Amino acid sequence: MSAGEQPSVIEQEQARRALQVLRGVEPEVGETLDVTVAGTAESVHLPRAAFDLIRDVLANMAAGQGVTVVPAHAELTTQQAAQMLNVSRPHVIKLLDEGRIEYRLVGRHRRILASSLLTYQRSHLGRARNAADELAALTEDLGLY
Repeated sequence: MSAGEQPSVIEQEQARRALQVLRGVEPEVGETLDVTVAGTAESVHLPRAAFDLIRDVLANMAAGQGVTVVPAHAELTTQQAAQMLNVSRPHVIKLLDEGRIEYRLVGRHRRILASSLLTYQRSHLGRARNAADELAALTEDLGLY
């Protein structure tokens, strides 16, 4: 599977099985996790943040979603940002012009830090979840469920 491509059915199942094993593991914050590489006596020390990222990757793969890992300091084009947000390029440009996502100009081209895009995405998802929760509560209050 290449970065961003949909995982095959076999890869989805492998990710599902690995995730089942890893869901029961909860290292303490700041703690490392020792992982033994199959077929060797080597043990790798994974920082908690890397372990959490691996679980997120596996969860997305198990759900049939392609995954791309982008360093927080990477600069993205507006087209790349649009693909990551699953929106149109003009919509990303509108968000930039409204000041909702930070960017810088390189000549006449906009460049967006991946960390700025993720900050926007988290904020946007948080607002969407709150709106969905309010709608669910209203639906329940009105007996429309």
